Amino acid sequence: MMTLRLSGERGYADHGWLKSFHSFSFAGYHDPAHMGFGNLRVINEDRIAAGRGFGTHSHRNMEIISYVLSGELAHKDSIGNIKGIPPGDVQRMSAGTGVQHSEFNHADGQTTHFLQIWIEPNVTGIAPSYEQKSFADAEKRGALRLVASPDGAQGSVLMHADARLYAGLLDGDESITLALDPARKTYVHLVRGELQVNGQTLHTGDALGLQSESELQLSHGQGAEVLMFDLAP
Repeated sequence: MMTLRLSGERGYADHGWLKSFHSFSFAGYHDPAHMGFGNLRVINEDRIAAGRGFGTHSHRNMEIISYVLSGELAHKDSIGNIKGIPPGDVQRMSAGTGVQHSEFNHADGQTTHFLQIWIEPNVTGIAPSYEQKSFADAEKRGALRLVASPDGAQGSVLMHADARLYAGLLDGDESITLALDPARKTYVHLVRGELQVNGQTLHTGDALGLQSESELQLSHGQGAEVLMFDLAP
């Protein structure tokens, strides 16, 4: 079974300095039909104006991933991390028993465009932690590169969740065929470009949820950047 989530049907919030699309219910956007997909709880596509950002706020018992598309995201948290997150980096923060952090765009005249992703953990009450790694475009070209996993496989960031996150770049004749476990859930989010996923054409911001499917086929990419989530049943 495949479920199409069109970009234009996502929730949207315009706070002036922040423009955000919500794939699933978040803050003031509530849709009982879109509360998450498996243990994937949030995909927010955020654009932060220059010199603005999210002030210090708290999280608990959630795996939070930041995936920057353009600009740079400045991160500061209560466990001592002060980092800049450029495009190509994947940042993972395990909120655990509780963490406070802020996120800002300090660039002059440049918008920071990034995805904020929340995945429900499979363990709670752990000490908060942070990890950040860079993944070159060459590793994602015509392939699905594992960037986050529960065991840190292939140099991915480690998250405390029954989930794996892959990133890929496809263009022209490049294609990917991947066997799926039909007992698990798969969510494909097209970050940008155009791509066919199991015969369904997706455009920037579109997504496809798959359940009880045994194969994933990605093809006919046009400047496509894609995220693929392997999720708990």
